[in-house]
Amino acid sequence: MQGLSAYSFLYIFCGLIVLSYLFTVFNRITRIPSVLLLLGTGILLRYLVDRSGYTYEIPSDVVELLGTAGLIMIVLEAGLDLEVSRSKFGLIRSSFLSALVIFLLSTFAVAGLLSLQQRDIPFTNCIIYAIPLSIVSSAIVLPSVHHLSESKKEFLIYEASFSDILGILVFNFLTADRLITLNDTAWFFGSIPVGIILSIVVSFVLMFLLVRSRVHIKFFLVFAVLVLIYIGGKSLNLPSLLTILLFGLVVNNWELIPWQPIRRYFSMESVDNVQALLKSITAESAFLIRTFFFILFGYSINLGFLTDPDVLLVGSAIVLALLLLRYVYLRIVHKYDLLPELFYIPRGLVTVLLFYKIPDWQRIEGFDEGVLFFVILVTSLIMMVSSILYRDQPADLEDINRTSW
Repeated sequence: MQGLSAYSFLYIFCGLIVLSYLFTVFNRITRIPSVLLLLGTGILLRYLVDRSGYTYEIPSDVVELLGTAGLIMIVLEAGLDLEVSRSKFGLIRSSFLSALVIFLLSTFAVAGLLSLQQRDIPFTNCIIYAIPLSIVSSAIVLPSVHHLSESKKEFLIYEASFSDILGILVFNFLTADRLITLNDTAWFFGSIPVGIILSIVVSFVLMFLLVRSRVHIKFFLVFAVLVLIYIGGKSLNLPSLLTILLFGLVVNNWELIPWQPIRRYFSMESVDNVQALLKSITAESAFLIRTFFFILFGYSINLGFLTDPDVLLVGSAIVLALLLLRYVYLRIVHKYDLLPELFYIPRGLVTVLLFYKIPDWQRIEGFDEGVLFFVILVTSLIMMVSSILYRDQPADLEDINRTSW
C-alpha cells in the first residue's frame, strides 16, 4: 500500500466512485441498500489486502472526519427533500414521538442487556454504550426509501433525522461532565428553543449569502459555515443538527414564510435557483462522503467476531429487543402500519461516530466491539430483506411513478 503511485491512487479512488454509482443503480432495481454493498466492498478490500501480505490500518480520525462531514450533508439533504404544510404537522409530530419514545425505550433495554453481561459495571456506563446502538441511521434509511409511498417515505426520513438529533443531544449531555448538575439539565432542555431561534437566524444569513452575494463561489462557503455551527453548537451542547435540518426545511419551503418584506427582498426565482443548486451539490457531496465512509468502515471490520458465541448472543439479544420495542410502539401504542416501517432499524454512521467518542472514564473494559459490528450488519440486513420482500400497494406505486420524474 505504501508503494502506491499517484496514478494508482487516483485509479482506485475513481474506481470506487464508479462502483458506488453502480451500487446506487443496482439499489433502484433490487432494493438492496447501496450502503450495505459499500460495507461489503470495504470488507472484501480488507480481505484482499490481508491476503496480499500488506498491513495497512485506516486512522480512526479519517473515519471520524468523513462521518462528521457525511452526517451534516445527509441531514441537510433530508431537510431539502421534505415539504412542510399544515396537513403534514400530524406526520411530523408522530415521527418525532416515534423517534423519541423508541430511542428512550431502546436505550434502557440495551443498557439492561449490557448490565446483565457486565454485572460489575455502573449502569450509567451501560447507558452510554446503549445510546449509539439505539439510534436509527439516517445515512442508511434516506437512500433506501425511494420505492415507498410519500407518507411512508416522509415518516421514515423525519423519524431517522429526529433519532440522529435526539441521540447526539443526549449522548453529548451525558458525556460532557463526570457530575451532571441542575444547571446542566436546565441548559439541556433550554438549548432546544435556543437552537430553533439560532436556526432561524442562520437560515436568513445563509440565504443572504446564497441569493444576494455576487461571488460565484457560494456552496462550500455555506457548507463551511454549517460545519462551524455544528462544531460550535456541539461544544455548547446546542442541537446544531437541528439547525442544519431546519435550514434545509426553510430553503425547501420558502414560500411558506409569512413576512412579506423578506419575501420581497428574496425573489422566488432567485430562491428557486438556490434551492436547485443546493439540492444538486448536497446530493453529490453526500454521495461522495457516504461512499468512502462506509467503504473505510467496512475495511475496519474484523469478521472474527462472527465466531465468538458471546458476541452472537449479546448482539442477537440487542437486535431482538430493538425489534420488539419498535413493534410494541408502532402497533400497540401508535397503531401505525408495520410494513415495512417495523424493519427499518439500521444502525450505522452515527452509531460508529458516537461509539468512538465515548470518554475513557466511561469506557467498559472488555467490551467487545464485535457487538457493535454485529448489530450494524444484522439491522442493515433486516432492512434489506424487508425492502426486497415488501410489495407496494397500488397507491404506493402511483406515488413512486409521480416522484420519479
